[in-house]
Amino acid sequence: MSWEAWFTLAVVALTVVLLAREVMAPAGVVFGSVVVLLVADVIEPPQAFGGFSNPAPITVAALYVVAAGIERTGLLAPIVDAFLGGSGGTRSTLARLMVPTAASSAFLNNTPIVAMLVSPVTRWSQRNGHPVSRYLMPLSFAAVLGGMITLIGTSTNVVVSGLLDASGREPMGFFEISKVGLPVALVGLVFMLLFTPLLLPERRGARRDIEDVREFVVEMTVDPGGPLDGVTVEEGELRHLAGVFLAQVERGDRVIAPAGPETVLVGGDVLRFVGNAADVADLHSRRGISPAVSNLLDGFTSQRLAFYEAVIGSSSPLNGRSLKAIGFRERYRAAVIAIHRADQRVEGKLGDVRLRTGDTLLLIADPAFRTRWQGSPDFLLVSRLGSTDPPRSAKALPAAAIGIGVVVVAGVGWLPILETSLVGALLVVGFGVLTPYEARVSVDINVIVVIASSFGLGAALEATGLADRIADGIVDGLSGAGNVAVLLGVVLATVALTELITNNAAAILMFPIAVSTAVTVGGDPRAYAIAVALAASASFLTPIGYQTNTMVWGPGGYRFGDYARVGFPLTIVAIAAITLLAPVFWTI
Repeated sequence: MSWEAWFTLAVVALTVVLLAREVMAPAGVVFGSVVVLLVADVIEPPQAFGGFSNPAPITVAALYVVAAGIERTGLLAPIVDAFLGGSGGTRSTLARLMVPTAASSAFLNNTPIVAMLVSPVTRWSQRNGHPVSRYLMPLSFAAVLGGMITLIGTSTNVVVSGLLDASGREPMGFFEISKVGLPVALVGLVFMLLFTPLLLPERRGARRDIEDVREFVVEMTVDPGGPLDGVTVEEGELRHLAGVFLAQVERGDRVIAPAGPETVLVGGDVLRFVGNAADVADLHSRRGISPAVSNLLDGFTSQRLAFYEAVIGSSSPLNGRSLKAIGFRERYRAAVIAIHRADQRVEGKLGDVRLRTGDTLLLIADPAFRTRWQGSPDFLLVSRLGSTDPPRSAKALPAAAIGIGVVVVAGVGWLPILETSLVGALLVVGFGVLTPYEARVSVDINVIVVIASSFGLGAALEATGLADRIADGIVDGLSGAGNVAVLLGVVLATVALTELITNNAAAILMFPIAVSTAVTVGGDPRAYAIAVALAASASFLTPIGYQTNTMVWGPGGYRFGDYARVGFPLTIVAIAAITLLAPVFWTI
């Protein structure tokens, strides 16, 4: 290989490592890698930045706006509530949840669908006495499977269609991917319906007496001279709180743990309580204790007080940093009163805790907090406790008409998906479904930059001949077992890559390799391209491989390994279905 090929291999490998270790936001990693290749003269500017003029990222951005408009009107939540409202066992309830979720995800971006449904599903579970962990992971997986059904079901499909167009081939038809994607989704849904109740454990908090599935840690201070100063934990009625228990008492440099009933409280003691979100929030109305941060409520009045849950995503600037280091209160005009981490209890002072992907923050802020930050890369999901922002129901009819119009016009082929989605986005703003500001913040710029920048990495793989070399290796190693085995090798490589990095980046990196493999074995490049699109979306093994998986990690109370319990066999089912069905419709 040439030095350019070796250099590209090193850059791509380093990119994968940095993305997998979440050292910085994916957009910065991928864009930086492209700049390195450009500076090294491996690729030219048109190759490096051609993705920014490709229809794919523009289409994805427009579809974000259309989906956000439908989400803002609350169209889907009542439908799901109606489906869940029926009686029946776990499997019948899962069917009533997963089928409409998958069907909706076929025509809307799956991320806003899951964001919109997490809170209603959680409330329904609590109201009916069911562990929410039974339903949130299947909700995410159903949304992922539904995204495989049509061109606009997920941004990955749109990206692969853009890659086909950029390579001089016909872009993907609206329902072309449905030939394989629909059967894969149906098989996956049936598998989850049959085996999820057996494979998925019921998750609750660390203590048996906490009935909610999520455990938060909150710090409160004993008021000097207050009713709790100088009394024991038992006398202060802090021993048997509903849904909350006193885990530690910090007095200067001394930590008293566990805090027994006879522990005497002293003014200034920092008390660490553990409990579910609602009960932790209720501690703020208890006499004798105040938030550990003395100025926590400065700037808030009781009329403007609201509690929120916010989930940290992989591309959040909060990742790997503490609340104190980032200046959380000043930056977000909100105060963190508790942190939940799915796989372990948070120890130490909240301000010093380094945040991770999947952490759920319990916040106190003004009622506009959700509007300001929902849809931003800082938080993957923002939901209000106790009440939700009223949906813009008066705009439900135009939002529904626009969404249906985009599907029909693109599906029939009257206009290409780029033009259709752009017109849909303009109509969403024009009819007042979203304000221009809401439309702007609904677009995940990080995703758009990752998609556009990744085209440069794909161009480097192709220009240096590295894609051909890798394809030759796959063919040489597997061609003896037949072309189905070669296709299986491409699918397996894509699935492995998508669990390490973003699904869009995985698809773009694998596309030139897949096309070169198809050419080498005399197969149809479309078959391999569509297999890559589907495999890149088949991310079920970890909570960080796909955005929707991360969104339900904290709210569901899951542990990291819970995803593999259901996700590993589901991944095998998806891989088998993709590999066996593709040869039915195309030459491989």
